[in-house]
Amino acid sequence: MRKYFGTDGIRGRANGIITPDLALRVGQAAGIMFQQRGEYRHRVVIGKDTRLSGYMIESALQAGFTSVGMDVLLLGPIPTPAVAMLTRSMRCDLGVMISASHNPYEDNGIKLFGPDGFKLSDEMELQIEALIDSDLTRRLADSATLGRAKRIESVQARYIEFAKRTLPRQIDLEGMRVVIDCANGAGYKVAPEALWELGAEVMSIGVEPNGFNINHDVGSTAPDALIHKVRELRADVGIALDGDADRVLIVDEKGHKVDGDQLMGVVARSWKEDGRLSQAGIVATIMSNLGLERYLNGLGLGLVRTAVGDRYVLEHMRANGYNLGGEQSGHIIMSDYTTTGDGLVAALQLLAVVKSLGKPVSEVCHCFEPLPQVLKNVRYKSGKPLQEASVIKAIESGRETLGNGGRLVIRPSGTEPVIRVMGEGDNADLVNRVVDDVVEAVTQAASKAAA
Repeated sequence: MRKYFGTDGIRGRANGIITPDLALRVGQAAGIMFQQRGEYRHRVVIGKDTRLSGYMIESALQAGFTSVGMDVLLLGPIPTPAVAMLTRSMRCDLGVMISASHNPYEDNGIKLFGPDGFKLSDEMELQIEALIDSDLTRRLADSATLGRAKRIESVQARYIEFAKRTLPRQIDLEGMRVVIDCANGAGYKVAPEALWELGAEVMSIGVEPNGFNINHDVGSTAPDALIHKVRELRADVGIALDGDADRVLIVDEKGHKVDGDQLMGVVARSWKEDGRLSQAGIVATIMSNLGLERYLNGLGLGLVRTAVGDRYVLEHMRANGYNLGGEQSGHIIMSDYTTTGDGLVAALQLLAVVKSLGKPVSEVCHCFEPLPQVLKNVRYKSGKPLQEASVIKAIESGRETLGNGGRLVIRPSGTEPVIRVMGEGDNADLVNRVVDDVVEAVTQAASKAAA
């Protein structure tokens, strides 16, 4: 059991779960662990999104790292994948991203990357947790070996150049009208600039962060504003990032949404035709639509499923030699270029396919018809509703009802007290009925536990 870390770092309400004291101790604990790598000046990069609480957490982390003798390089507002990339390119021992991704501004989080730019393993996070709860005062640096802090000014230009270089030199975006929605988040400067430098005509929304409006009615989790703008401007494509720009949602020229499953299908087909797939298939999670699996099978490709969380997708990719994977939510991992999900890079790869085919986004990106899929959330306060006999019985009955033509996935969220119930199958009415039955059983069990 992990006390602090969830599926994507430490996350929670700012000054609730994510306090300055916790951030200080995370910095000290992670700094102590990573300074065991050798006798030299150890360095950490710290990036953040645009939440008001980022200032507080950044300062506390900086104090934590410097107090144990680690030098700190401050990056300012920058996408999560940029932190991962810069951790490697700046030869740092550790990278930190302060973000709660697609959550509202009241929340924040701390994501850690190792020197290779990959998220830390469960084992390393457990070691950090043990240090957080230990007596850290005995491990502080003496006065002569305290760390220093420095703000780095060139990071946005470095990331833009990195993102552009993921495209072949002969590919540009000349003649393409693009609307980019940056969710008032970490990509609000770099994403529009990268698209413009590649020759696109760029219209931007969600690029006026004020500390409070990150993900508020904009971004990949609230695409209505982007859909409206694409239709209004008659753009060729719309791109929506989330708060830390590690996920992406596409809107075609007709205003229809294109999720991560469709994106993976498009890129998998293109890479297979170009001989770029390192394995005969891709890696996705248990939440990806069965329609994607059937589509890939028709191309002679397989779909390997993992637990929810891009870290688990990436772990399987690394262990088994896959170079393409991701989540339906838009975390797309292309390991030839990145070590984590990268919304901008994924969008550029898609636009490269669109440009090379010379077809509208609607024709390129709707490559399969998704099966009816229903996802409902049940919030609970206490207890373990999924262990109740009534819930277990409802789940078993639902799976039997759907049979081989559908799937039923029930899981607790890794970032909030919510149980997610997802069903899919060829018969929409049947799927809805099964999901409703399970939700009702979970709701009753949660209410009983809270009484």
